[in-house]
Amino acid sequence: MADRSHSRMRYENIAGALLFTAGVLAFMGIITAETLYPGYSTAQNAISDLGATLPPDSIIIEPSATIFNTTMVMSGLLIIAAAYCIHRAFRRQAITVLFGLFGIGVLGVGIFDGSYGDIHAIFALLAFLAGGLSAVASFRIQRTPLSYFSVALGGISLLDLILYYIMLDASPFAVFGIGGLERWIAYPILLWVTGFGGYLMGHSQP
Repeated sequence: MADRSHSRMRYENIAGALLFTAGVLAFMGIITAETLYPGYSTAQNAISDLGATLPPDSIIIEPSATIFNTTMVMSGLLIIAAAYCIHRAFRRQAITVLFGLFGIGVLGVGIFDGSYGDIHAIFALLAFLAGGLSAVASFRIQRTPLSYFSVALGGISLLDLILYYIMLDASPFAVFGIGGLERWIAYPILLWVTGFGGYLMGHSQP
């Protein structure tokens, strides 16, 4: 029993470090790419424009594109690795699957930039949807009050995503522009990833 408990804490600690790194890396990568992109607007430009704008006339601005795409690839791989560690620690298959899909979505966003059109959009939707659901589902492996914050952050992200697909420009989040609307989907997830990573590292200590 002692060995099993020690193994679980080790996997929790590793998962926390991976998620915390992924959250910080994604935030800083996006911010850095924005500052190096001439004329970039957080209201009018989508986050993925940092990698490449949509076809047919895709625009790629360097070094922003390389920074953003590399950041997404690395963050996606970290989240996928964290999904494995979370599975070893908690044995919750549904949560493992959601985390895995989340990581695959982020990884795909980095590999297939905006110039890939529909392929990129599919991976972006997967990242947003699985990320929001992962945040909500993670309440089952957290203590309060963080479990409440996780549900709230995941809920905000999913609400924004659903309203956008149902109402398009009539969504109440559309007042922020497409860039702001997208950030209200992505940033709550990244805040949760970073916070949950810190929680796991602290919770894993005896």
